[in-house]
Amino acid sequence: MSERTDQLLDEIVRLMVLSLRQGMESQNEAILAFSQAGLEASRIAELLGTTTATVRSTKQKAAKKPARKNASAKAA
Repeated sequence: MSERTDQLLDEIVRLMVLSLRQGMESQNEAILAFSQAGLEASRIAELLGTTTATVRSTKQKAAKKPARKNASAKAA
């Protein structure tokens, strides 16, 4: 593809992300949704204007949440 085509596709992706992001309550929700869609942490960070570390941290915290709920249920 040409450089111009690449630019246009990137603009389309960014506009779609903005549109999707407006329907989400938080950055964390957006990170998890884009992660489930298969985007890499670095691309999610770039599209949302945050750091890769923030994306990875959000994903790690979300992965731990169900484990905490199960542990609490077993203890009760």
